[in-house]
Amino acid sequence: MSNLEMLPVEEPCRSSDPAGPEAVLLEARDVPLGGVRAMRVSRTLPQREIPTVGAWCFLDQFGPERTDMQVLPHPHTGLQTVTWPIQGEVRHRDSLGTEVVLRPGQLNLMTSGPGIAHSEFSLGDDPVVEGLQLWVALPRGGNGIKSGFEQHTDLPRFEAEGVQGIVALGELAGAASPATVFTPIVGAQITVEPGAAATLPLRRDFEHAVLVVSGALTVDGTGLERGPLLYLGTGRDELPLASEAGATVFLLGGEPFAEELVMWWNFVGRSHEDIVAARDAWEDPVQTRFGTVPGHNGQRIPAPPLPGGRLRPRGRR
Repeated sequence: MSNLEMLPVEEPCRSSDPAGPEAVLLEARDVPLGGVRAMRVSRTLPQREIPTVGAWCFLDQFGPERTDMQVLPHPHTGLQTVTWPIQGEVRHRDSLGTEVVLRPGQLNLMTSGPGIAHSEFSLGDDPVVEGLQLWVALPRGGNGIKSGFEQHTDLPRFEAEGVQGIVALGELAGAASPATVFTPIVGAQITVEPGAAATLPLRRDFEHAVLVVSGALTVDGTGLERGPLLYLGTGRDELPLASEAGATVFLLGGEPFAEELVMWWNFVGRSHEDIVAARDAWEDPVQTRFGTVPGHNGQRIPAPPLPGGRLRPRGRR
């Protein structure tokens, strides 16, 4: 999925400066997206106070919703898209010529490099869709990083008493994902059984955050339900989890990202000029930067107008 807002605003994204363990609830924003049936998502990254968690710079949670998701070709630059379905099947096509179907428990990872375009369509009649769409900022804006696509259908898993996990990116509890990353990072889905309590190992130099997919639990003593993102800061060796009725969460983490970012629409850059150049390239009728996504007869999502004034990074408050 994409950021389909018709009037996207500049996202203030400067590198964070975490100061140790924290427990901060980052409330979600309800964002109506353009396109078919004006699908709505719950957005928890970026935030003005905490714009990134490691290199994770964007997090939308969508569904469960019965809708025919049809996201026409659109561009990306400066990032990796991480598509993590919970329910439903999605067909992905991109300008590299990729065409695959993504199912729950599998990972689609697309690296924009200097520029890439893709589309995503749900499959089936009157489908139920649910999942997470995340972005990972590329270091140096993706300079020197080639565009690419990976699908991983057999991701590593770990299991301990009362808890199971699937590692999508990075490494957790001895399980390491084969997915390509360009900064130290972790992303994992963790299921806590009813009545269980467990402790997972963490890297002290990473900052972490937890999002509930379903159910409710306590995370190191903090109650957490679906909606907000619980930011945990750095300096933690372990993550205590407990749930009375059972829960599934997604854990984000990574080495604090040292670069300033400017985010607008589907672009991650370092300056106003980066964003303008990407938008102009997408709107060029003979553009070659992002390529063409086959199978759509030239249909695509046009770039919205830029806001007035210069786009700029801003620091954490």
